[in-house]
Amino acid sequence: MIQYPLVFRVASTASSPISESWTSQFLPDAGTPVSATVAIPPEFDGPGGGYSPEDFYALALLNCFVATFKVIAEKSRITYKKLEAEGSLTVDRGEGGAPWMSAFHLKVRLTGASQADRALHLLEKTSQSCLILNSVKTLKTFEFELVSE
Repeated sequence: MIQYPLVFRVASTASSPISESWTSQFLPDAGTPVSATVAIPPEFDGPGGGYSPEDFYALALLNCFVATFKVIAEKSRITYKKLEAEGSLTVDRGEGGAPWMSAFHLKVRLTGASQADRALHLLEKTSQSCLILNSVKTLKTFEFELVSE
């Protein structure tokens, strides 16, 4: 059983100017920290050359869906050959003119599910059960495709 609350630690070290990328780390309680190079993307007049905060946001939404589906499918005894997911994050201006992550569209393709009808239901359940997807105000839309083998 999961013991709440859970705490996830991260750290970052950066210097000026805007053209310099920086390093951020995921700091697990046990094991080696995982580093990632981060940079301001060209879309925001930065140099690119690293992951952007928007990349991490989109990856968090996508990977939370994937992780949640894996757990739900296993607990439901649904097997599958492959799950492919591709997300698209839209950044737009909100009512006050400030930019925000306005929409996230996730396409999911599930291949070789042992019980197609139940698997589709589990995909839909996952879209409503994912911790991170439920924690953001970004509009979320989903597209599911089942492929038999």
